[in-house]
Amino acid sequence: MAGARDFSAALPSQSSVSRRPSLLVALGGALAGALVTLPGLGGGTLWDNSETAYGEVAREVLLYHDWLVMHLNGAPWFVQPPLYFWLAAAFAHVLGMAPFALRLPSALATIVMAGAVGYVVARVGSPRAGLLSAIVLSTSLMQAIVGRLAIMDALLDLAVALAILAFFGATQAPDRRVMRRRWLGGFLALALGVLAKGPVALAIVGLVVVPWIWWESRRGRPFARPSAVDWLLGIGLFALVAAPWFVVLGIRVGPAALAQLIGHYTFGRYLGTIENQTGPFWYYIPVLILGFFPWFAFAPPALALAFRAARTRGASLQRLCLVWAILPFVFFSLGQTKLPNYIALELPALAIVVALWFENLLVRRDRRGALVWAALVPATIGGLAIAISIFSRDMHLTADTQKVLGDLVALGSVVLAGSIGTFALIAVPRTVAIAPYALAGASVASILMVVLVAEPHAEPLKPIPQLARIVRAQRLPGDIVAIQGVAGGNALLFYTQPHVATLDGPQGSGRADATDPKRAICGASRAFVVTSKKRPNPDPTYGRARRIVGVADGDILFLYDGPGCTEPS
Repeated sequence: MAGARDFSAALPSQSSVSRRPSLLVALGGALAGALVTLPGLGGGTLWDNSETAYGEVAREVLLYHDWLVMHLNGAPWFVQPPLYFWLAAAFAHVLGMAPFALRLPSALATIVMAGAVGYVVARVGSPRAGLLSAIVLSTSLMQAIVGRLAIMDALLDLAVALAILAFFGATQAPDRRVMRRRWLGGFLALALGVLAKGPVALAIVGLVVVPWIWWESRRGRPFARPSAVDWLLGIGLFALVAAPWFVVLGIRVGPAALAQLIGHYTFGRYLGTIENQTGPFWYYIPVLILGFFPWFAFAPPALALAFRAARTRGASLQRLCLVWAILPFVFFSLGQTKLPNYIALELPALAIVVALWFENLLVRRDRRGALVWAALVPATIGGLAIAISIFSRDMHLTADTQKVLGDLVALGSVVLAGSIGTFALIAVPRTVAIAPYALAGASVASILMVVLVAEPHAEPLKPIPQLARIVRAQRLPGDIVAIQGVAGGNALLFYTQPHVATLDGPQGSGRADATDPKRAICGASRAFVVTSKKRPNPDPTYGRARRIVGVADGDILFLYDGPGCTEPS
């Protein structure tokens, strides 16, 4: 069979690198991931909208003692598969219902991904390239953000990365036993990806692995092929892990739940627009530039180098990374629903090619071009600093907003210093090897500044948690909690208790999920309503006493009580 390989000899790149250094690299990579995710992980309140929504679904797993059907606001919820919610609920059960427990699954997934990427690159390339791959990945802005949020994307990104790397490793395996172990590991990761975020895991892994194998065969690169037994075992393991929840859910709730979960919120999300989350075809270009900050300046020469290397027979890893970086980018760009975090699953490929570019820089000593690209980082940061300075000077900002902008300037200064240091280190032949670590160190420092300094300053800009504390302190049995005309319904729900009503405006808004305000306010002994300080005219009270019990930022908390009123018929 063309392109197939027997197991009579190990792949040279793997046999030349012992396993012990690779394990040390994996540990170092995991430590890098931990450094940017664990400090201050539980600091502050959850961010609206996704963190509070997913945190509430995890909380209601424990509240309703139902680990099969997810709930939001007391109603069955068929938007995402359960893996994140199971993990978050389990951590919350042990550690308490707090941001740290809800964000811990994402942090651990990010840490494991850094270790896995470092290990594979160390085995195929060199320990130095492996460690740098993990560090570049961990210190990329979007990777750090996704790893610190109570969302399921970090689990999906980990599962996709593990599946791609496992299938890659299987084709490079030195013998049938190793090949089968890696092959089954890929299917296990694939199953966990489906449980994390549905069939998109299958789509992305297939979109990367299948074209890569075709490219490998075109280059004449020998690689191991799974047997029919390997396929049966892999598919069987995938079905054993991924299928039971979907099957039992369909039996208990009915096929409509699966149609909503897979049809509307998976295929419908790609073919149509969900919750007005859309954008132009080029949407992910600025997202990727910002998400791969501060390493984005090195991505173009690194990709160009990978393309040149891909023409050689032995550059399997470079070909894999090119497919991994390009095809998912095109896939998500063609989708109708767009969110920044979708593109995070290709960051490992970019991190690897950047690390290999720095490795090549040490060998070829071609520093002139490298200096040009390195100069882009401080130039960009300097431009942003000037823009922020002009903006803050010309705008009448609140003290809290000024604090946040001041924090942005400070952390920008840190990255600016690191980027200038990287430029200077590249310019000196003896210090080229440590140049990327200057930028990595600055990135870590800036991330820690954000979570330990900037986030506490941003807390006053979150009105809903402040108003929810007042509701919890004053709420009595029979009271209702509602929100009207302002953002933050998920946060109000998370920081109080289900059920939280969404009220229509006084003139009606036409929202399908909105509740008639008169019916809600008249039908309860008392009603807490979070709304805007800007009041409509007329501003009805429906015959009840209304008083202000809390104000935060642009939101206000009303308490309706006193004599009852007549509900609408």
